[in-house]
Amino acid sequence: MTARGRFITLEGGEGAGKSTQARRLETALAAAGHVVIRTREPGGAPGAEAIRGLLLGQGGWDAITECLLHFAARREHVVRTIEPALAAGQWVVCDRFADSTMAYQVFGQDVPRPVFDALARVALDGLVPDLTLILDLPPAAGLARAAARGETNRYEALDPAFHARVRDGFRAIAVTEPTRCALLDATAGPDEVAAAILRLVQARLG
Repeated sequence: MTARGRFITLEGGEGAGKSTQARRLETALAAAGHVVIRTREPGGAPGAEAIRGLLLGQGGWDAITECLLHFAARREHVVRTIEPALAAGQWVVCDRFADSTMAYQVFGQDVPRPVFDALARVALDGLVPDLTLILDLPPAAGLARAAARGETNRYEALDPAFHARVRDGFRAIAVTEPTRCALLDATAGPDEVAAAILRLVQARLG
């Protein structure tokens, strides 16, 4: 039987470098002989990508409605993309996953934790990443990086207090689940961060 693949997620606030590091990790894992799927949230499956357009392009959602949309997209992503890849023995590298909803909607927008937990039970069906890499940097620095890219979404336009709560949320997740999560200093250069990620992957997942 084919051994189940490994599931690695990258998390953090705006401009933390998640997409860059996901690409670099994909390349490194492929060079080590793994079949790798790199994906993202919201998105990663046709239906989920359609919901992504709503979430990033339109504001004014009720906070719980927004949380529901994220988990609807996530359910499609898990069922259509992530679980089939893992079952086939492939490694999945994902730019954002459920921890982003915890940080942005629960910590950032005050969605009640029981709502998040109930939706996670239904949408994830027990799926938990093997390793979560949380890229941490001050929100102002991350937002400046995001602005320099020239592509913005509505989350980046929210007030500094929101982004501070999101950062606190990610840090709280790292403290609560140290076996699964690792907090990395994203103020370092991309090469340094990539090297730290590879050391963590090798140490924790072999």
